[in-house]
Amino acid sequence: MKVKPILYFNLKALCPKGKVLIHIVLFFLINTSCIKQLNLYEGDKDEDNGNSDVKEKAVVCETDFFYPFDKEVKSIETTLTIRTRTPLPEDISRLKTEIPPLKYNKSWLFMLTQDDCKQVAFCCTWAAINGYPLSNLYFYDLAHTQADDFPPDSYYLNKTLGCTDGAGNEVRFSFTTTLSPEWEYMNETTKVGKGYTENFHRFFMKSGLFWGNVKEMLNYGVGIAFHDLKVDDPYNEEEVLTHLDIAHSIIVDKLGRDCKMLARPDGNDTYIKAGTRYPSVLTMTTESGGSTLYPYQDTELYKIPVQRSFYAPSPTVSDPRNDPERIKEAILNELSKPEKERMAINVGVHGTDGEWVDFFVWLNDEYGKDGQDNMWMPSQEEYYEYTYYRTHGTVKTHRIDDYTLELTVTLPEGMSCYYPAITVNLQNLQTDDILSIDTDENISGFSYADYKEKDCVMLNIDCRKYLAEHAENFVKRHEKHPNVKAYKTDATYFVNLLKQSEEKDELLNRIR
Repeated sequence: MKVKPILYFNLKALCPKGKVLIHIVLFFLINTSCIKQLNLYEGDKDEDNGNSDVKEKAVVCETDFFYPFDKEVKSIETTLTIRTRTPLPEDISRLKTEIPPLKYNKSWLFMLTQDDCKQVAFCCTWAAINGYPLSNLYFYDLAHTQADDFPPDSYYLNKTLGCTDGAGNEVRFSFTTTLSPEWEYMNETTKVGKGYTENFHRFFMKSGLFWGNVKEMLNYGVGIAFHDLKVDDPYNEEEVLTHLDIAHSIIVDKLGRDCKMLARPDGNDTYIKAGTRYPSVLTMTTESGGSTLYPYQDTELYKIPVQRSFYAPSPTVSDPRNDPERIKEAILNELSKPEKERMAINVGVHGTDGEWVDFFVWLNDEYGKDGQDNMWMPSQEEYYEYTYYRTHGTVKTHRIDDYTLELTVTLPEGMSCYYPAITVNLQNLQTDDILSIDTDENISGFSYADYKEKDCVMLNIDCRKYLAEHAENFVKRHEKHPNVKAYKTDATYFVNLLKQSEEKDELLNRIR
């Protein structure tokens, strides 16, 4: 699917100066009063807004609800009871269990970290994944979303982007955004004015993300990371450590949760050394000197800088390919290898734009839910937690009688863990053999399906404590704004993450 702007120029064919000139021309075309404005708003009294009563106002960018990460479950022991149609084998050891290298038994891993606390992490990357408006010229914040106040060139993909859990349920792509907690711009207000068309200054690019944008992205599973710190000497390790602590305190105050990832800024290994010493930093990423990640080979992640690439053209080599085209080449190269030999595609990026949106759509259509459905795209902190549970968690089977099998899953407490969810493969059993599966109160989300490649049943277990309350908050948002398509889509998505229950049925009925 190729996304095209309303006014289309072949920017790829232009030199850098030509691209700048075209953007300047586009800016004046949209903002000059002699050109008829594309009016997406209500309230305009005439074309030039000369008699409009619509005014702009400054508002604090804040979410209407936020997942209580600080109250998330710490350690878990949960039980599943499986009743079968046919007798269980006498030798119960035949029903082996494993936590596979990648959630949902996906065959390759894609991760993306967006540096510099960029506003486009919200209004481009997050928006493209979750079906919200996109713009080729402008930028917006959560407060604009809440006011239904979007740029004049807004367009939609009319779909969300992700994979499935192997049992028919959508799992949206996720990524990591870095934060700049020591900079005051994260606390600034947003100007909104639905119907105000005299100018579009409120949609000009901000210095970076506001805390409200970050909280909304966290509601959808996006991860966060340390990056630049407000230090006088970025090569002084003790000073970097001091400011890591300052930044961490601000993050905990603003978000009610820890930050356990660091993305190395400016090629400066002083940050890596400080991150190794700072207790809250558990996982790191770097574009040079890091450890290459092979998901199907056991890799230690604790305090280990994981290699990533910006896939940018070399400044000394003439190459017309853009970053996404280079990433596609890397993906195809890895997929030509056996699963166990595939390297994770771990990408770093600063700004994202229409070309990146096209790339995310390509991922979805080729390898996500609308394609082969063989890739998993989590944030690095979610992947870190999954490998932690895979390494330290246990799954035990116990035969109750000829037709009843009990699985006990233990996920030990980990530092700053917010994604207590795993996939378990139960071998030598198929869904046709299963009469029912009962889960206890510790499991909030659950699905299962055959996984033929390993002759097993795949069990997807989610133990997030407030998953049901979180889903209901999305339902309430939809009920308050029933005409906003994205809100209904979100509500359906989050309710479908829940295990089957009367509560889930009631929530789905509220959406309908």
